Amino acid sequence: MKSSDDDGWGLTPNWRAADNNLYGVLRGRLNASDVAEWFARTGWRTRASSSVAYEVETNWCQVDLVPVEGPDILLHGVIDPVWFDTLAALLSGFGLSFGLELYDDEGGLRRGSNGDRAPAQTGWPV
Repeated sequence: MKSSDDDGWGLTPNWRAADNNLYGVLRGRLNASDVAEWFARTGWRTRASSSVAYEVETNWCQVDLVPVEGPDILLHGVIDPVWFDTLAALLSGFGLSFGLELYDDEGGLRRGSNGDRAPAQTGWPV
């Protein structure tokens, strides 16, 4: 996984101060560490944010992956709205079943996306 040192790489400055606008769930028997590693393999920066949760980011998105009791992982953070479909396509490419919601500055729902693929079980998704 990529280093967490502040090397200027990551979410662009105009989005760093923004409130969360992205919420979602990754469905299935998933390990947050594996999901973070899948993001890392596609060039995202990753780091453990607790003993079970991970933060993943690129210059257009930063999200926390937080396992909850049961088989799912919650996802929340900030995304540049023009990249919403790209994130959904990435999750689909991982073979994940998911739900994503994008909110505007006033807290209104702008868009949603559901990926109903069979969830990946272990290892790198095909």
